[in-house]
Amino acid sequence: MSVPRRRTTHRVVAPVMFAILIALVAVACGSSGSSRVGALVAFQSGNPQSSASLAAATIAPSSSPSSLPSATPTPIATPSGSDATDAFSVQAQMVDVIKRVNPDVVLIETNAGLGSGVIYDNKGDIVTNAHVVGTATSFKVTLSNGKSYTGTLVGKYAPDDIAVVRISAPGLTAATFGDSSKLQVGDVVLAMGNPLGLQSSVTEGIVSALSRQVSEPSGNTLPDVIQTSAAINPGNSGGALVNLQGEVVGIPTLAATDPQLGGSAPGIGFAISSNRAKVIADQLIATGTVTNSGRAALGVTVTDSAQGVLVVRVTPGGAADAAGIVAGEVILSVGGQSTPDSATLLSVVSKLHPGDKTQVQVQTSSGTKTTVTLTLGQLPN
Repeated sequence: MSVPRRRTTHRVVAPVMFAILIALVAVACGSSGSSRVGALVAFQSGNPQSSASLAAATIAPSSSPSSLPSATPTPIATPSGSDATDAFSVQAQMVDVIKRVNPDVVLIETNAGLGSGVIYDNKGDIVTNAHVVGTATSFKVTLSNGKSYTGTLVGKYAPDDIAVVRISAPGLTAATFGDSSKLQVGDVVLAMGNPLGLQSSVTEGIVSALSRQVSEPSGNTLPDVIQTSAAINPGNSGGALVNLQGEVVGIPTLAATDPQLGGSAPGIGFAISSNRAKVIADQLIATGTVTNSGRAALGVTVTDSAQGVLVVRVTPGGAADAAGIVAGEVILSVGGQSTPDSATLLSVVSKLHPGDKTQVQVQTSSGTKTTVTLTLGQLPN
């Protein structure tokens, strides 16, 4: 569905030009090493003036009389005993996970940009996002050891933003895909990929929420999405969200954007769950297509209009066709939930399942409102 609306997420595939931008920023920061570092720190803080003011206030000489006693510095608490042991244990666990999983994460390049991928099996199948591959059918795939191979498209499924690319390379080891249904809010996770083309980068965070329904810029609504505080940047798309057991539990896909200020909203990223990715990837590898998406479909093509969600086309033999819905009618609600626009309609239907019976209220071209009961079909490839 093509719907003009305010975007709250953006995909995180990185244009090739980002690499050039990084070089230009480094040059612009000055000729000395110290000036480069200062510029980068200010950039990362997001508020260089506040940072500079704080630093100046900290080092400014006191204007108080010299006779006043000096303030006693507050001692800094440091972990000790079992706390220190626990902290170092978690750190060691992270380091071990990164060493084990890093070889399973690859860089995927097309003429349009770059992203990441995860080695799915030892035959050379690599799981990534459908928006990373785009319209390309051939790719440059670079392993963590720097060796590059030509990849070919096995298949992609845009509704779930999953694709599979295949390479022929010796000695490949597959990542372990875990059971994302066992995740809990608060679990520590690592996002591994190639943000801005910086290969084998890692950020850490926690699982912030589970089972999110998130809309992509293309209009797709992704079900069963993991929200994480691990930083996800352009180029992370298609990489690995990994737990501390070294299992891939998600595929980083989107970063939230601030609709008022613009730009990314720090600490809010989204990953397709590993369970969802496995369902789609297994079918793509087996046949190149998805025949059992497990996602419900009304069997209509719609667009937003002044009256609401206008049916533009009805799929012959689909759920809506069987229920007597025709082009030109407006869908007012599904299952008792109002659907004022197509984005809401997508979200409502994404929570249902193929075979579910639901009531759909429509308004005919004459203005008459009627309710029909239909059996939902399955979202096609």
